[in-house]
Amino acid sequence: MVPADQGGGVMRADLLTETIDGLDEALAAVDAFDRALVVGLLRPHTALATGLTELADAVAGTPLAARVAEAAEKASAGAASEDHFVALAAARTALTGSVHDALTARVEEATGRARAEETVPAPTGQQAGNLLAAARSWLSDLARCGWRGIDHDVVSGAAPVVSAMLPDPAVRRLATLLDGFAAELAASCPGTALDRVPVRRWADLWSRAMILTVPGAADVPVTGTATGRLLPLGVDVREHATAVQAQVYAVFEHADGAVPRLVRANVSVPKPDTVVGAGLWQLLRPHMSLLAAVSEGRSMDLTDMPVTAEGDLIWNDTLARTGKPADAFATARVAMATATAPATAPLDRHPARIAAPVFLEGYSAQQDDDGLTFTVAGHRLAVDTDRIPTAGPLTPAAVASSVACVGLLRWDAGEFTVQPLAVETLVRKKRAAIHAGAWAGGTSDKAGVKAEKAATDAGAVLRERAGRLLRK
Repeated sequence: MVPADQGGGVMRADLLTETIDGLDEALAAVDAFDRALVVGLLRPHTALATGLTELADAVAGTPLAARVAEAAEKASAGAASEDHFVALAAARTALTGSVHDALTARVEEATGRARAEETVPAPTGQQAGNLLAAARSWLSDLARCGWRGIDHDVVSGAAPVVSAMLPDPAVRRLATLLDGFAAELAASCPGTALDRVPVRRWADLWSRAMILTVPGAADVPVTGTATGRLLPLGVDVREHATAVQAQVYAVFEHADGAVPRLVRANVSVPKPDTVVGAGLWQLLRPHMSLLAAVSEGRSMDLTDMPVTAEGDLIWNDTLARTGKPADAFATARVAMATATAPATAPLDRHPARIAAPVFLEGYSAQQDDDGLTFTVAGHRLAVDTDRIPTAGPLTPAAVASSVACVGLLRWDAGEFTVQPLAVETLVRKKRAAIHAGAWAGGTSDKAGVKAEKAATDAGAVLRERAGRLLRK
């Protein structure tokens, strides 16, 4: 059932502000364990004992109960093994997964969107066991010393593990995570001098990495193929000093007339830390023709494109061709409301992973000291302008003056927020669309051309320096 339009597109904004039973209790147990990671799991400590007890109590009625209780007891005594750390990470992951499920159910209720009943296949467990064991050993060392106890000697232990992992596609997902995590920790050493510890973030990264050391946990099995028309909604860009990913959100219309579904297509590449802004597209563009279609406002026709149960297209340019013009706002108004949401893999059940495409219209925007908000049918919805990529023409100012928005509904710091992917603004009483991914396939926009030239010059300098080093 599609919810009534309350002046904010097809969404019940009132449901996004209501309390969800059990959410605070689950997060409190997570926070207690996270505080234990700050002091470390090597020596008995009040915060350690409290955090481990609350974590074990929170999963007492689950199949994890016995293993987590044993792990908590051993860790409290400073005698935990690597297997015990894995059990603790699994318990924390289960709790954040329960939070994800509760929030996702609320999103589906608010949007009236059904979720696919397709189940996610079990992992095969065929990965390089010695590399996973090495990663688990380093992560265990981190847990023992705690964030306050990190130093360069401890953090540098990740370097040989990452170097050995990166050439192996089966463990590259974990290698990338470890690489970024170690870089953050190295920039914060020594832990004793930190004014503020990013407690939940580092605990998230640690527990996710620890679970990924379980053979098969990082598997993303292909469950079928997609033949039909792909209608892009927008592009999200996620950037780190050493890597960048573009994620295209879209509605997929099956050639056989089945119910449309929401899908994603990803492209990730390593990058030098000096390449930023529009230069990112020069790294991403050669690996995915879809970016050009997004930039040109066109659909794509797919034939037997591999797809996972989570709705991730395993992109292959040979299985796609550019189709007819397709306006993202027309897709959002007409097709998105009836599209089913994809299933979520167990490992990806985390509130930070929630990114539900939504369409908003008829709202009012307000900018104050707390940031930008949309008032949707009388309910305030925070706008996350910090997530707007600098690699496109979309700006916070354009969002603040918008009359319609295609975005991603996320959850952060205890509330739902919307991340704009594209907005419509009024120019001489006519609607004009501005997309975050408008420069993805190239642009004639003056600002975009200038940014591309700067990125090209930076790339040429890097290539020249690299060539000089290789010649020595």
